[in-house]
Amino acid sequence: MSGFHSFDPEALEGRDLHGKLLGGIAPRPIAFASTVDKEGRVNLAPFSYFNVFSANPPIVIFSPARRMRGNTTKHTLENVLEVPEVVINLVDFAMVHACSLASGDFPAGVSEFEKAGLTSLPSDLVRPLRVAESPVQLECEVLRVDSLGEEGGAGQLVICQIKRMHFRQDVLNEAGQPVPDLLDLVGRCGGNAYVRASGEALFDVPKPLAAPGIGVDSLPAEVRHSSVLTGSELAQLGSALELPDETDVNDFKLLELSDLFMEFENDGLALETAIHKQAQKLIAGGDVASALKAVMTFNPG
Repeated sequence: MSGFHSFDPEALEGRDLHGKLLGGIAPRPIAFASTVDKEGRVNLAPFSYFNVFSANPPIVIFSPARRMRGNTTKHTLENVLEVPEVVINLVDFAMVHACSLASGDFPAGVSEFEKAGLTSLPSDLVRPLRVAESPVQLECEVLRVDSLGEEGGAGQLVICQIKRMHFRQDVLNEAGQPVPDLLDLVGRCGGNAYVRASGEALFDVPKPLAAPGIGVDSLPAEVRHSSVLTGSELAQLGSALELPDETDVNDFKLLELSDLFMEFENDGLALETAIHKQAQKLIAGGDVASALKAVMTFNPG
C-alpha cells in the first residue's frame, strides 16, 4: 500500500483546492437544473454538487456555487431566489454533450434549451420547463437556499422538495423501478472526465439487510493475514452469515481439494497459498460460500 500526501485545505489556493475536491470526490451525479426568473425567462444549467438526501419527505439538494473567477453568482441561483421552483433533469449518455454545451456562460435571458438543441416540455406543477430528452425529471419546490459563504467557490445549497417525478417508460422494469443499464446515466469526475453508469461499469454487491455478516475479524488469523486474498475478497468472506460447520468443510476438502492436499502434503506454506488462490477463483466466480469452506480447510496446526 502506498503512502499518503496530506493537505490542509486552508493552505491551498482556491483553484488548487477546487481541483482536488472535484477530482477526489467522484463520480458525482448531475442535476441539469431548469429555472425561470420573475419575468419568465428560462435558464438551464448542470451542477454536479447534487444528490438525494431524504425519501420522506423527498428532498434533493444541489449547489450553484459562487464562481471562482470573479466571485459572481449564477443565473440559476438568482432565479430560484426570485421564483422558488426548479426542475432537476437527470443526464444520460445520449445528452451529455448537449448538457456540456448548456453549461456555457450565456447572457441572462438566452435560452440554453435552444443553444443546446434540447426540447422543452411543460411541467405539471411548477413553472420551469422539463428537458424532454432526460430520462428522469423532478419537479421541485425550493424550500430554502442556504449560503455557505460570500467568497468565490462558496456553496449555495438549494434545498428542494420533489413534488412530481417523471420517468421515461423505457427505463423502468415491470415493477416500475428504474434500471441502471436502461437509464445509462453519466456523472462528473475531475477536470473534463465523466463516467458512464451502465454496462461493464456496473456490478452488484449484496446488502446485509437480513442480518449482519460475521465480519473479517471472525475469520481465522491465517486467512485475515493472507498474502493472496485482497481486502475486498476478505470482506466478501466476512459477509457470510455464519462460518461453515466442520462436516461441510471436511466434505469440501475431500471432494474439491484432495488433489491440492496430496500435491503439497509436505509443504504447509505452499498448500496454504494454493488453497487461498483457489478461494480467490471461487470468489471471482461468485461462489463465496465455497470459497469460505476452502479457506477453512487449512489448519496451520
